[in-house]
Amino acid sequence: MSAIKDYYTIKLHDTDAAGILFFANQLRIVHDVYERFLATIGFPFVEMFEKKEFFIPIVHAETDYTQMLTDGDTVEIELVVSEIGKTSFTLEYRLTNLDGIVVGTAKTVHVTIDPVKKQKMDIPEKLRTGLENYLGK
Repeated sequence: MSAIKDYYTIKLHDTDAAGILFFANQLRIVHDVYERFLATIGFPFVEMFEKKEFFIPIVHAETDYTQMLTDGDTVEIELVVSEIGKTSFTLEYRLTNLDGIVVGTAKTVHVTIDPVKKQKMDIPEKLRTGLENYLGK
């Protein structure tokens, strides 16, 4: 496996006064895919927050918009793990409309943090293994 795919239909509350996708909502949409991805590889947020073995905050995020999206447009979101380091990993997202045209991209960098020491820690082996299953470009 090298990618996980999901779909999302733009809703009225996702748009701005001009009727197009509000810029911050693209990050929210890909974050929803990220949360489902973590659950798929064995790390649902609820359990992570209960166990508190480690946290994985986003330390960098970027998005590009290549075509307008409006209420009712459906996009396929593809998530790929593009890099895995010692303490961090990078996810890349591609949003494609139903005609197969890329309408946006996003990238997030996550760092594993020890919740007690509040410092970077090595990526836990189970998480690393889950990420490696989706490593690709």
